Amino acid sequence: MNYKKTFTYKSFLKSKYLSLKYINYFHIYDSLLNKYRNKKIKFVEIGVFSGGSLFMWKNFFGKKAKIIGVDLNPDINRFKKYGFNIEVGDQSDGKFWKKFFKKYGEVDIILDDGGHTNYQQILTLNNCIPFIKDNGILITEDVHTSYIKKKWYNPSKYSFVNYSKKLIDDINSRYPGLSRQNYSLRDYIYSIQNFESITAFNVNRKLSKINKEIRNGKLSTEPTEFRSSLKKNSFLYKIKNIFGVRTNFSYLVFLINEFKLKKYFK
Repeated sequence: MNYKKTFTYKSFLKSKYLSLKYINYFHIYDSLLNKYRNKKIKFVEIGVFSGGSLFMWKNFFGKKAKIIGVDLNPDINRFKKYGFNIEVGDQSDGKFWKKFFKKYGEVDIILDDGGHTNYQQILTLNNCIPFIKDNGILITEDVHTSYIKKKWYNPSKYSFVNYSKKLIDDINSRYPGLSRQNYSLRDYIYSIQNFESITAFNVNRKLSKINKEIRNGKLSTEPTEFRSSLKKNSFLYKIKNIFGVRTNFSYLVFLINEFKLKKYFK
């Protein structure tokens, strides 16, 4: 599908003021946000720039949506006359967000198109996720800055992309027996979607529960012996018989296979 046929691109063209986007974003926007169109939602955009995207989102979501713009530049107050809610503040300031959510309550969507530094993106995520409604979403744009040295000082151990990988570990810690991280968002984030330059965090507290195994009580035909068997005359089969390896044989298989996997991690 041509990006020019997306709803978000058509809304982008209708905008009253300048807006800058990448063409790959429009398909992503549509896939993530179409379900919110023409509904009574609260949408927050961080990073207003020239104001063009405020009008874009107003066109896209429809008249029922409350569009809230956040930026450091007090000049954005001029967009209040068009019916937008405007808040001037630092996206990496926890006190700002505390005041913000006290005023607006929980929101449905937050789009972080702000400063794009590791600190700004990570602090925004941590401050905002607990205040997004169930079935809501936080979208972080331009995460390619996590790979750029000039201006952004990346790659870094503490880049936003690395933090999003940590959050993948975090939500997987809901599996029984796996340890919870010291700083955890697993009670809010149900799933994470990664695209080129965009990461989306889907919030659903009801579904973010500790996992547990259940069985349907039917007859088992699990082919245990077949799964653990080795082809005769194979390298591993010979080692097993020569050395009589029993208890640690599965670990030996693991080590050999890990060596084979190295090329995929380069």
